Amino acid sequence: MNWSNRGWVLLLALLPMTAWGLTSDQDQPIYMEADSVDVDEESGISVYIGNVEVTQGTMHLLADKVTVYRIEKKTERIVAIGNPVKYRQQMDNSTDEVKGEALMMEYFISDERLYLIDNAELTQGLDNFSSDRITYFRNRSLVKAGGSAKGKERVRSVINPKDE
Repeated sequence: MNWSNRGWVLLLALLPMTAWGLTSDQDQPIYMEADSVDVDEESGISVYIGNVEVTQGTMHLLADKVTVYRIEKKTERIVAIGNPVKYRQQMDNSTDEVKGEALMMEYFISDERLYLIDNAELTQGLDNFSSDRITYFRNRSLVKAGGSAKGKERVRSVINPKDE
């Protein structure tokens, strides 16, 4: 991929975000690409619109719109909207990836909490969860779905035993 032809923006200072999968990703630079961006330094809100791609190490996110919220020069929350938003990232100590998709994803950096909202699906290795709402705590590899994640739909899961 030719990054310069698509208008990549290096956001080392803007998005010191923690990784959702591979721990070492949090130390990598973050690249964002979009058809347009509006940055409001005073409010701390940046809005990226149109074919938004976010990459940091092995983490890759695709969305129609990404809004970054900063408080006192620190990124607090990132909201992605798409049809659907797609997320993938390498897992620690595994060749498997965490993959997710939903109509909206909201990520809280301080506690590494990712909400997948509306038509949500999360896959960890061979295991799959789907519901209207899924909460994924990356640092604890904890998944909550349906009612436990304040959703309204029943949870559908496929748990596959791994070959030893």
